Amino acid sequence: MRACVFTLGCKLNEVESASLMSGLKALGYETTEELGPADLYLLNTCAVTREAEKKSRQAVARMRKYNPDAPVIVCGCAAEHHAEDFRKREGVLLVTGAQGKGRLLDLLREGKEGVFVEPEVGFSELPAPQKTRTRAYLRIQDGCNRFCSYCLIPYLRGRSRSRKKEAIVTEALASSAKELVLTGVDISDYHDGDCDLAGLLHLLKGVPARIRLGSVEESAVTDELLTAMKEGSFMPHFHLSLQSGSDAVLRSMNRRYTRAEYLAACRQIYKAFPDAAITTDIIVGFPGESETDFEDSLSIVKEAGFSRVHVFPFSPREGTAAFKKPDLPAALKHERVQRLMAAAREAEEAYLARFVGRESDVLFESDGGYTPNYLRVYAEGAEEGSLWRVKLLEREKDGLKAQLLHPLA
Repeated sequence: MRACVFTLGCKLNEVESASLMSGLKALGYETTEELGPADLYLLNTCAVTREAEKKSRQAVARMRKYNPDAPVIVCGCAAEHHAEDFRKREGVLLVTGAQGKGRLLDLLREGKEGVFVEPEVGFSELPAPQKTRTRAYLRIQDGCNRFCSYCLIPYLRGRSRSRKKEAIVTEALASSAKELVLTGVDISDYHDGDCDLAGLLHLLKGVPARIRLGSVEESAVTDELLTAMKEGSFMPHFHLSLQSGSDAVLRSMNRRYTRAEYLAACRQIYKAFPDAAITTDIIVGFPGESETDFEDSLSIVKEAGFSRVHVFPFSPREGTAAFKKPDLPAALKHERVQRLMAAAREAEEAYLARFVGRESDVLFESDGGYTPNYLRVYAEGAEEGSLWRVKLLEREKDGLKAQLLHPLA
């Protein structure tokens, strides 16, 4: 029996899908991530934009074309948002939403059919993903309490809840991966009793693997967190969510910091890790964004010294506070996206140029590898899962070309 687990959306969805694949294997299924002929389909959906929801609906139709007799199970944020709509689609056997993934395998084993969308109170454990030689993702948190005015996630994934610290440490120590990434919807809000994110990092400092943080908020950048990172094998790469460089837009978005506070967090990071990479997300064309507001987003790209910026045009989501606000013209949003992407490319080139001629450690994957500060590196002769000392030579593709110097233990 062959099961196809097809995933749309965020990194956390990918992590959860990997866990579900592990659980399906335990039930006797051969699994694949590639959409094609199968005896069972599991679709993990996304609802962050209207386009993501559209792709989720289209995926069901594609599955039906490959095998109209195979049952389809739908989970994830789009399923949470439109559970009954998915259930009515031909071939869909089971809908569990974003908060029911922990029950999904039990429901399948018991032969249940229908909609099982219920809020979760605690953190939902999933089967451990398959072991990997290179990089593994470690779920530490789920849900969100921030209620940004443009975002549906708190309504779909539920309130913030954290995994027990003992379970996290146990899984980290048992992993054979050379790099672990701590992931969740809002890992900045991690709390298990009196243990916050900085406290968790202290507990993980004995783990032999390299460890990276998933996306964090400005509020997570504290002396305690940075000290914990310096004491362990934590990588100096921070995905520090921004969304806008304008204080007026940040207030309208219900973001909980100012431009000045965000830049102060960046300076704090650079003081602790001078070569740190700070990446971010910026939404362009939020309702009410003036040219001055947009210029503030343009200027912060250079001022913060970002190594990479993910740029998104605002996508109104029904059910959010921002949905009620007048949207900007699509042409204006497109023009601003292009201008911001140009500034982002300039910042990325400036950051990469700093490291040409220098040496670094690189963990190689199937196509290239990454330095501690998340520079993409390409070198001939490096096997997947190998760790090398390299010399960074010149720009190549989306990163740098390197010369292998010697392998690292």
